[in-house]
Amino acid sequence: VWYQKHMTHHLLPHMGRSWLAQLRSCFLIRDPHEVLASYVKRRQSVTLEDLGYPQQAEIFRLAQTLEEDVPVVIDSTDLLKNPEGILRLVCTRLDIPFSQRMLRWPAGPRPSDGIWAPHWYASVEASTGFMPWEPRKKDYPESLRTLVTEAMPYYEALYTHRIRAEE
Repeated sequence: VWYQKHMTHHLLPHMGRSWLAQLRSCFLIRDPHEVLASYVKRRQSVTLEDLGYPQQAEIFRLAQTLEEDVPVVIDSTDLLKNPEGILRLVCTRLDIPFSQRMLRWPAGPRPSDGIWAPHWYASVEASTGFMPWEPRKKDYPESLRTLVTEAMPYYEALYTHRIRAEE
């Protein structure tokens, strides 16, 4: 198993997508209200493309065609509410063994975090496992509310395909 994390807004239009044919995809989605509230803590200027929703929908459609099946889709809320159940389903769908080690990890930075870690990963580096789900504040400027409206159809399209585990 070779895991790669790709942030869809980094896959620019001029970048090829043929490499996707060589792998199985798993999409992690998150409610646009939460994404925007998190994003504006680090950057004041934001576009729909910065949030990556159109790119994620495009890559999802391509992966669906290449894999001749619906790729695995995980909603972040579902994952936080039932980490083990969701991860077991992911493993089953991707034909990889589940391990309890997927639920806990050592605190601290990892070399694989890349250059983004100092800007975005402080809470991940401080964690040792999944935090219990709790509602998050949807706190962002009213002027950016149209971004949520624009992002929502992309999110909802993938949300209909999300895997669900018993709680």
